[in-house]
Amino acid sequence: MRGSLDVSDLAAAVQVAGVVGAGGAGFPAHVKWDQLEAASYLLVNHQESEPNSYVDKWLARRHADRLAALFDRLQASLGTVIVGAKWADREWLAPLERASAATVYEPAELPLDPDAVSGVAIAYTESTYEYGMEGLLLQVVADTVIGRDLPIEHGWIVQNTETLCNVAGALDGEPVLRTHLHVDGFLAGDRLSNQLFDVPVGTPVSSLFAAAGIDLPSEAVLVDGGPGWGFETAAERGVAAPTNCLLALDPDLVAEGRYENGRIDVRELTDWSLDDPPAPERLDPERVRVPTLPGDRFDGAVAPAVPAVEPGEAVQVGDRIAEPASEAYSVPRHAPIDGEVTAVTDRSIEIRRR
Repeated sequence: MRGSLDVSDLAAAVQVAGVVGAGGAGFPAHVKWDQLEAASYLLVNHQESEPNSYVDKWLARRHADRLAALFDRLQASLGTVIVGAKWADREWLAPLERASAATVYEPAELPLDPDAVSGVAIAYTESTYEYGMEGLLLQVVADTVIGRDLPIEHGWIVQNTETLCNVAGALDGEPVLRTHLHVDGFLAGDRLSNQLFDVPVGTPVSSLFAAAGIDLPSEAVLVDGGPGWGFETAAERGVAAPTNCLLALDPDLVAEGRYENGRIDVRELTDWSLDDPPAPERLDPERVRVPTLPGDRFDGAVAPAVPAVEPGEAVQVGDRIAEPASEAYSVPRHAPIDGEVTAVTDRSIEIRRR
């Protein structure tokens, strides 16, 4: 990724690459970048509040130079880039602090006046779970209260760290083919071993638990999301780019932590801390089931991509296998592995390696 940023092409590149918000919801990222001319600031949501999660922390350490280069290019349009991270996670951010020549602000120095900040700033907040919500993070970091507004209505673009890594890839012509996620849980009274995986989009949930060496009992409840914010999912579902964590939980634990809207919060019901987080393990399954809709929490505002392949077709990594829908916000889908298309529905496309 070199040279100055052609702002007019940014949103198109992000859409073509299939970038969606990787923080859990999966909203198409090009919608935000299409409003770049209305923005004055970028807030990088690096809170990653779940107690067992370190995807963004690892990515910021591993790809510090790439993120710093992206920040540098964006500053031609956005005068200020602020990374909102937790003070307890500062050691993970050391490479990004150096690579971006960031000005560091401690919790006691917040909130900042974004117009008085030049270049890149890393604003360290207290280590509070709820600061992962973008509205609250904006208020803590920059004294910006958005209420029911969108951040862009107050001059802000907000993206999490993994999404920005994918934006950087999009500017280099790289589609979103893989994602990082944790596999963890609590079964039969024991905490499972938390593992971080680097997997193709569409990897079946069941394959991830098998790779982690977890034999799932029939009564286990599978959850898409972390201990504090998750929703029940199915073993044969293929993971999407926004999938950050998969949990296998005892049903009595879920019953104690389930809200009326289906959200599951078991943060306080067991110890989810990590002493020595391992590096991601790369997994390349024999089949994937690529979801045509990366997230399902937008009540029709986001439409599934339209399959562009049929069973029996051979595909290669990076091929477009579904095109954006025209009636709502949508992004294309790409083949994350080489193989043969074996099943197509309006919700997923299955590919098996030859």
